[in-house]
Amino acid sequence: MGQTIIEKIISRNVGKSVTPGDIVTVNVDRVMIHDIFIPFVADKFEEMGFQKLWDPDKVVLIYDHLVPASQVDDTRHFRIGDQFAEKYGMKHIHRSDGICHQLMTEALYVKPGDIVFGTDSHTTTYGCVGAFSSGIGYTEMASILGTGTMWIRVPETIKVVIEGTLPANVSSKDVILRLIGDLRADGATYQALEFCGDTVEHMSVAGRMTMANMAIEAGAKCALFTPDEKTAEYCRIELTEQERSLTGDADASYIRTVRYRAEDLVPVLACPSQVDNIRPVSELAGTPIDQVFIGSCTNGRLEDLQKAASVLRGKKVAPFVKLIVTPASRKIYEQALSDGTLAVLSQAGAIITHPGCGLCCGRTGGILSDGERVVATNNRNFLGRMGTSKVEIFLASPATAAACAAAGKIVVPQ
Repeated sequence: MGQTIIEKIISRNVGKSVTPGDIVTVNVDRVMIHDIFIPFVADKFEEMGFQKLWDPDKVVLIYDHLVPASQVDDTRHFRIGDQFAEKYGMKHIHRSDGICHQLMTEALYVKPGDIVFGTDSHTTTYGCVGAFSSGIGYTEMASILGTGTMWIRVPETIKVVIEGTLPANVSSKDVILRLIGDLRADGATYQALEFCGDTVEHMSVAGRMTMANMAIEAGAKCALFTPDEKTAEYCRIELTEQERSLTGDADASYIRTVRYRAEDLVPVLACPSQVDNIRPVSELAGTPIDQVFIGSCTNGRLEDLQKAASVLRGKKVAPFVKLIVTPASRKIYEQALSDGTLAVLSQAGAIITHPGCGLCCGRTGGILSDGERVVATNNRNFLGRMGTSKVEIFLASPATAAACAAAGKIVVPQ
């Protein structure tokens, strides 16, 4: 019997063949802790009686949700994080370089076949380069910091096959939103999503990141793409035969197979206030909006900002509408500045902020009030996430978001 990608990764890690449902202890290749959770991880680590990190070189601490501080208590997180890092010899600390999930692959902390855990649900993002990555709580993280191991149950796999050429106004964000709408928010609970098909093969690593990032919104344990030459270039490596073999076998067992014809897909929105409440943009055209947010670990990459700029070139943000643009990392900020992307967005009337999580988690500027409506490119539209519980959040692709900003209402990107 053949194996799925997740079964291959885990089998190689533990040194024996595994099947879905097996409970095994894996050796962890890398972990990520962000600023919100570091105080709790630090407390639990010392409560457990550990005296040292299992491997300081494999621990990454990233300040992104709370940077810059917008509440008095935020600075406590930075202080505790710095003290913990100094005490235990941590080597990899990012204090204002961007969003954790962007940095983990951009800074080359993750490579194909790795097993990575992070204190954030969107840690599934690193599956874009063929790594098994998943979010965990602070107790589990403290245990890993002391032991370097983690127990898991081997997930079943849903195979997602996408064939054909995407329409010009449809992006990977539309694809993953459509899939979440079809699976529903609990449709892939503790299962792996394995993406394949020529549409996926033609996607950039950034496009794959968007899809892996949002896999958790269907409940998935992880999302996986087969490493290819784009992966190798992005990770700055030569793929080994083992890494190239991280593809689902023809005779592997899948719990379900979902198929899409790319030409049939259209721009969509996740409507308030559930990520699986998916409707075509055309059905909501004409709905007035108050704000647009382009950024986050879902869609704050260079190609996302470039797409938004191409839509807004020569145009202005509609009167009384705010457009907030937040690059996902300092590197992306500099690239977008260098190639003129930020100039186009600024000339259109965008408010361009420092790299970080920003409005996605309701911090550092841009929160909304009762009755306001925002079109955003991030990954969640839950009640109260961007202001009061009476704010309406619509999730969209960068192209759709930019078109809405110019029109002052929901429109289909052309």
